[in-house]
Amino acid sequence: MALHITADDAADDLLTRDPLALLIGMLLDQQVAMETAFAGPLKIEQRIGSLDAATIAGFDPAAFVNAFKMPPAVHRFPGSMAERVQGLCRAVEQDWGGDAAAIWTSGDPSGAEVLKRLRALPGFGEQKAKIFLALLGKQCGFDGAGWREASAPYGEEGSFRSVADITSPDSLTKVREHKRAMKAAAKQG
Repeated sequence: MALHITADDAADDLLTRDPLALLIGMLLDQQVAMETAFAGPLKIEQRIGSLDAATIAGFDPAAFVNAFKMPPAVHRFPGSMAERVQGLCRAVEQDWGGDAAAIWTSGDPSGAEVLKRLRALPGFGEQKAKIFLALLGKQCGFDGAGWREASAPYGEEGSFRSVADITSPDSLTKVREHKRAMKAAAKQG
């Protein structure tokens, strides 16, 4: 299944075919628009010539930050996010042999096990791990037992809560409306 998150065909193609790109996009998805976050992996690949966990993990940190800063910036916080991406890539390299997909494919894991594996990654808290698990289940063919329950509420059928639900411009609008409503409710509450 092809992903349609960024409104940029090349960025979406990379996310669709490269599990590490998708994982990095999810990591970058904070304090920037979703499209910006998920377009980040393509910018990284274009700027350093690779989107390989070992290459990124071993890249000179100052040069990696500079790659993040080049206009248009990969993220509004290039220093801290470059460091987080390198930390994530070190974990993928050390714990998963450089294969990001192994996080959700190795050993035929359940949804709960994948959630546990995701939460163990640098930069992945409970909510980010649940959203990513829902994305895997809803759009990437992951069918581990109990994935909807483990990713709740993001795994719910027919919801428009997160990037896991973006399949078109219309669904992006619905996700944005949901996020606005949640922020408004939080301010009132």
